[in-house]
Amino acid sequence: MDGSPLTGVNMAGAEFNSKRLPGTMYKDYVYPTAQDLGYFASKGATVIRLPFRWERAQLNLMGALDAAQMNAITKVVAAAAPLGLCVILDAHNYGTYHGKAIGSADVPKAAFHDFWTKMAQRFPDASQVAFGLMNEPKAMPIPQWAEVARGTVAALREAGADNLLLVGGGRWSGVHEWFKEFSGISNAQAFVDLSDPLGRTLIEVHQYANPGYSGTTTDCLAPSHFDRMFASISDWARANGHKLFLGEFGTPGTPECLATLDHLLTLVSNRDVWRGWAVWAAGRWWGSYPLSIHPKDGVDAPQMSVVSPYLGK
Repeated sequence: MDGSPLTGVNMAGAEFNSKRLPGTMYKDYVYPTAQDLGYFASKGATVIRLPFRWERAQLNLMGALDAAQMNAITKVVAAAAPLGLCVILDAHNYGTYHGKAIGSADVPKAAFHDFWTKMAQRFPDASQVAFGLMNEPKAMPIPQWAEVARGTVAALREAGADNLLLVGGGRWSGVHEWFKEFSGISNAQAFVDLSDPLGRTLIEVHQYANPGYSGTTTDCLAPSHFDRMFASISDWARANGHKLFLGEFGTPGTPECLATLDHLLTLVSNRDVWRGWAVWAAGRWWGSYPLSIHPKDGVDAPQMSVVSPYLGK
């Protein structure tokens, strides 16, 4: 995490079954194994993004971190270390805790600051662990999330944490709507002056390739469709001194979609702006999910033939 490219995959599973909270580990949700990590490290990955649920990691607001969850995450971090993998701990909560928005009376901003400062105490190794503050905070207006994010960065730095931080854009964090105003403000406006005294915060964005950009259908837009939007956000980041991380993107394994996937990877290869990316998604519980990049029965997913040449670069 010394400035080298962070290129890898999302290791999904620990965020599964969000309607069963806290749920039962390895019945309702799953953490990746050392074997899972080893496979992607062997392909050249340098980072995994590990989605998890805040409600499982901290059963009560302002309370202690859950021992079982911390042990499971610690095992992942320990398995990743000898493989040279950075682990991004991604609170996959869409801006809520048990469905209540951060910044509301039910979930005050202080509770979010408390959670992350406790996580920083538990995972202080800045050479290996990064913090993805909140996945796709769609439950909150953009300016409200921007205020929460700024406060959390400040709280972590005041607490002495020097881990790399990733701040997702508001709503769905989409590249395609970075400059679009919602209630009078865009992500480009809300995060233009995001600052970190250590200069170790990346702005995380997401971008799926299907019409509508939801990632929920199996068709893909033409590769050139994405040129203008990625050029625009790259220019914005360059002009304002920001670094970007493409935290979610992915396609099915059809020929047309693989062409688009390859092109997306070329669009985030300019390292002056893009620190890296994590493909959505690996994880052994995906089954027939069309965007899964996890191997099946020892056979690589079709997407791996496109992704692997870019890993580690």
